[in-house]
Amino acid sequence: MEILQGTIRAVVYQNYDNGYAVLRLGVGGSQNVTVVGTIPLPAVGERLMVTGRWSSHASYGRQFEAEFLERLMPESSLEILNYLSSRVIKGIGPKMAARIVECFGEDTLRIMEREPVRLSEVPGISRERAKAIGEEFRTQVGMRQLMEFFALHHLPAELAVRTYKLYGESTVELLYDDPYLLMDEGLEAPFEAVDRFAIELGVAGDDPRRVEAGIAFELNYNLSAGHSFLPEDKLTAATAQLLSVESQTVKDGIARLLEADRLVRQHLAGIQVIYLPQLYEAETYCAERLLQFAAARIPEPAGLESKLRRVAEESGISYSAEQERAIREAAVSGVLLVTGGPGTGKTTILKGILSLFRQMKLKCLLAAPTGRAAKRLTEVTGEDASTIHRALEAGIDTATGKMIFARDEDNPLKADVVIVDEMSMVDIRLLDSLLRAIPAGKRLILVGDPDQLPPVGPGFPFGDMLRSGSISAVRLTEIFRQAQQSLIVMNAHRVNQGQMPELKTVNSDFFFMRRQSEDAVAQTVRDLCVTRLPKNMGIPSGEIQVLSPTRKGTVGTMNLNALLQASLNPPSPEKKEKQFGEFTFREGDRVMQIRNNYDIMWKKTDGSAVGTGIFNGDVGTITSIDPGSETMTVVFDDREAEYDFTQLGELESAYAMTVHKSQGSEYRAVILTAWNGSPYLLSRSILYTAITRARELLIIVGREETVAVMTQNAGKNRRYTGLKLRLQGKAQ
Repeated sequence: MEILQGTIRAVVYQNYDNGYAVLRLGVGGSQNVTVVGTIPLPAVGERLMVTGRWSSHASYGRQFEAEFLERLMPESSLEILNYLSSRVIKGIGPKMAARIVECFGEDTLRIMEREPVRLSEVPGISRERAKAIGEEFRTQVGMRQLMEFFALHHLPAELAVRTYKLYGESTVELLYDDPYLLMDEGLEAPFEAVDRFAIELGVAGDDPRRVEAGIAFELNYNLSAGHSFLPEDKLTAATAQLLSVESQTVKDGIARLLEADRLVRQHLAGIQVIYLPQLYEAETYCAERLLQFAAARIPEPAGLESKLRRVAEESGISYSAEQERAIREAAVSGVLLVTGGPGTGKTTILKGILSLFRQMKLKCLLAAPTGRAAKRLTEVTGEDASTIHRALEAGIDTATGKMIFARDEDNPLKADVVIVDEMSMVDIRLLDSLLRAIPAGKRLILVGDPDQLPPVGPGFPFGDMLRSGSISAVRLTEIFRQAQQSLIVMNAHRVNQGQMPELKTVNSDFFFMRRQSEDAVAQTVRDLCVTRLPKNMGIPSGEIQVLSPTRKGTVGTMNLNALLQASLNPPSPEKKEKQFGEFTFREGDRVMQIRNNYDIMWKKTDGSAVGTGIFNGDVGTITSIDPGSETMTVVFDDREAEYDFTQLGELESAYAMTVHKSQGSEYRAVILTAWNGSPYLLSRSILYTAITRARELLIIVGREETVAVMTQNAGKNRRYTGLKLRLQGKAQ
């Protein structure tokens, strides 16, 4: 082991995801040494004391592998100037850095940390901006120190950023007291890493903090599998196995958490179950409010028959009996469910209901779970629609880091009718927030297809409501003549009924291309996107969406994205790039937001409005990458958002995406891969959902046998949810 001390002259590479970096360290005179290792957020001009070993890399030669490091803040005026000029502090570039250092010299960093208001003595810096610079500097220093602490204990570097935002400068002290604070909501910490960290700090295997954290982890982990609760015996067994402790130790932990009101115990369908409090409250509240809406039958409006005739005249449609019944029900129902497969007229019904409500002078609010679904709802109805999150004015509580909604019981939505499309995607927590924002006496219309994939989050409210029989519902079953001409529509219904889709018909909107290997599937997908569909069918690459049931493997989205990026948006001297983890973002790339972020600022591309919030599933295009300011600009339809490089973990390539991620969207052309995989992913609901994403053309590439397996695999993973029983009055 040796120790090197020097100043960072250049940052050759850094991975914001795990903190790994390659640096040029000046260790005296003009000598530069290559240093590699976990060195989070390095900045040119920083001084480091690095402990490690020399090694020889086959391609890069002699380098120093850092195992431990200590940051030594720049001391000389030149070092401080280089440090600040590297844009390590937002709002300070080379010119501003020069003015600050000229004013304060070697005392600059002390003033930034302890007397930031004095920065207003520098021309061009206001008192407010001086305070902001000081706050940013303290945050950066604290963040780096925390990242080093996390790296020492093999905790993810990106976790340090989220933890610091939540707990600030006292983070390390708090974690020594209770390392399982890292399991708090919003931190998304991996339990195994946190548990290993806790044991390193001396926490015993049966320590109450560890046991209680394990119980909470099991319940939270199963939310991602769609469960609103777990049977108590299953929770006990799973936690005992996770922690390698006795079942009685877990039972004692459950008892303590129940006593502290951190868990809720209920009897459902003859078994004892355990909820997290927020899920119990969400489920019981949703049941109570839905039953209130259902009980509030509304008197038939005057002149309903003439209004219905006018609806038919405006649309130029002769409604079927079930379609007319749906519109009539909307006139008198406090809550109405409208469901049906493709081609059954859900959109036609929606337009008819909106026409009726316009005559009744009712103000309607239209919403959908995702931005793409909201955009499509606007296109098909001609009315403004937004995401549910945006309608509820989602934001982040700066004190807790948790999501909050401005619209609630005290600040309700200003609408007579709330209409939600793609309701199958809405989980119990989002429905809870929506219902809290709708005043009593208003109307609620929920439209969806329960045979599509269930929500990513816990529960399946739409399916539970339909199965309960407690809420007025209209099921559209007739496939209209025009839709019968579409093999996409007819095959979707075949699959939904467990029948093999028609794969041999040509001259249609649905094609099957058999391939004998994974490589052949991937190359066919590439050729279809790059040349065959654009040249032969006039469908631009930007209007083609590749879907796969899986992320991994040759025909998974990760490999297909790399293949398609190389073909559709290859490297070019005119296009800037940014390496992040294993992926290289490039100007012109199609990317997708993979988690809700309520803080990201956006502005309309025409400059007409600004706002905050980019949501899970939003797809956009990278328009610029600025290495100097370490930012990347992405345009989502008509909104432009700027990402700091530390936020790039929230984006992934979107030339190909999983079927789950495509929910709520519709594309001109869809290419679906069909190859071997997990039975969990090769299911009927995934095949059905993929088929119904295509508007004009669907091509399946792969094995006929896989399509058959998916068609027959009707097994839907059972979700533990009590909403149906509560709506039926059977919950204890």
